[in-house]
Amino acid sequence: MSSPRVRIRPRRTSMTVAVTAAATPVGDRIVRALVVRSALAAAIGTVVGLGEERGGADGVQWRLADLGSPDLATSLRGVDALIHVAACTDLAADLRLSARARRERVTREIQTVVISAAAAGVRRLIVVTSAMMYGASPANAVPLPEDAPLAADPDEGLVGDLLVVEQILRAAAEVHTGLAVTVVRPAALVGPGIDTVITRHFEAPRLLTVKGGCPAWQFCHVDDLATALATTVELGLGPVVTVGSPGWMTQDEVGAVSGMQEVELSESMALGIGQRLHRVGILPFPATDVAYVVYPWAISSATLVAAGWQPAYDNMTCLSALIESIRGHYAVGARRLERKDAALGAASAAVALVGTAAIMRRRRGKGAGT
Repeated sequence: MSSPRVRIRPRRTSMTVAVTAAATPVGDRIVRALVVRSALAAAIGTVVGLGEERGGADGVQWRLADLGSPDLATSLRGVDALIHVAACTDLAADLRLSARARRERVTREIQTVVISAAAAGVRRLIVVTSAMMYGASPANAVPLPEDAPLAADPDEGLVGDLLVVEQILRAAAEVHTGLAVTVVRPAALVGPGIDTVITRHFEAPRLLTVKGGCPAWQFCHVDDLATALATTVELGLGPVVTVGSPGWMTQDEVGAVSGMQEVELSESMALGIGQRLHRVGILPFPATDVAYVVYPWAISSATLVAAGWQPAYDNMTCLSALIESIRGHYAVGARRLERKDAALGAASAAVALVGTAAIMRRRRGKGAGT
């Protein structure tokens, strides 16, 4: 969003802040952070949890609500600020939908959230997308400023979904002038219950690296996202806020912390494998996702840091927690999946699997010929 950076004055009285999908792992962390902040800051008062089920956090006013229903406006009565996480944090659930069905659901939800918020008189809407919106490129500045252009490919994948979300939000800011919109773009999310294409990158038996690649690995723990959102609401930050652990890690540092072996492919081979897997339906998302583990897209958290926010987790701690959470198996509900199966949810991991197999076959062929 290119509008001038402004700080919206918080109301003099305490705000009622609502969170959509508040019973999910991400939503739960957010409402808990808001409850803690409400005890410390006068700006935040009642915390409302919205969703199809109640969560376990104390100090939250729970309201059952369907994000895709026009009745959502009723559940937003009396709400001053609304937080909505549009970013995918449950890849297993998204994989059960076709690309078209997923795009339709994401579009319907954000349209309903915007219209309902405006109709209910909500003053502020904070939507979490991703720093992936900036795209991953060897030409990217490290770190990227918050006002960098959105250069991600508008494809049929999850990043394309979020581009649609942000497009709708830009239109909403112009149409619903009484609704202040803030977009929060986190680095790669990690933490309990987080399942994304980046976390699944580490599900493959070997980590994919690309010759000539220059990744700048940066993570954002879900607890840090939660406190960042509390700060954004409390201080009225916007219209764009980026959030992540300070600095970034090199590929060598990631390899050392993960302890995983790597498979190195040329960029053309990696993209070629990904495109073939996607074409035959094995890989659900476009091969362009590979770029996010090959090239940098790190951000600075400049606005939050200037406002006094500090993350509790550094990149190394985030990565260590991620590796520990996926070690040995990957679980979806009560069903445990083999790592090779879980890896197929991410382009980079799937390419690593197939690329490793191709290299091993080539080596065996050479051995047989000697």
